[in-house]
Amino acid sequence: MSGELKGKRVAILVTDGFEQIEMTGPRTALEEAGAVTILISPKSGEVQGWNHHDKGDRFHVDQELKSAAADNYDALLLPGGVANPDQLRIIPEAVKFAKSFFTAHKPIAAICHGPWLLVEAGVVRGYKMTSWPSLKTDLTNAGAKWSDSTVVVDRGLVTSRKPDDIPAFNEKMIEEFSHVHIPA
Repeated sequence: MSGELKGKRVAILVTDGFEQIEMTGPRTALEEAGAVTILISPKSGEVQGWNHHDKGDRFHVDQELKSAAADNYDALLLPGGVANPDQLRIIPEAVKFAKSFFTAHKPIAAICHGPWLLVEAGVVRGYKMTSWPSLKTDLTNAGAKWSDSTVVVDRGLVTSRKPDDIPAFNEKMIEEFSHVHIPA
């Protein structure tokens, strides 16, 4: 996968409580494929990752959400963890940021509970998606077509269920993100 994403900039939107491996696994894959990843958060300084129910590592925030715009990125990654998207979906700027990638027809990859933010943004109607099983009703009620699959790709939206799906998720994410045109 080396070089497939050379020159591409990928926004990773998180706040405290994200599932660490759902950020670090895809981030490493993106960087190995040549992308530049930018960790964006509503807060400055550092964000706290989690390993299921236990605190994980802390990570440096590259850019505060208040100064981020989808125009500056080629794609968006939304890691899961229960607390992370649950907090993000009540922050209007986070909802607007995620929605702006849909409006601009830029690819998005969301894993586990990550699609909750997309439900709040009102953009999942008609999309085929997967997620952590507890989101099935939320996604279905929002108009998505949910399936219990390792990875689902629909019109630039890549979704997966859980950390075990990360290898397949990474492969499809990089494939979708590589179709982004970078203006000369």
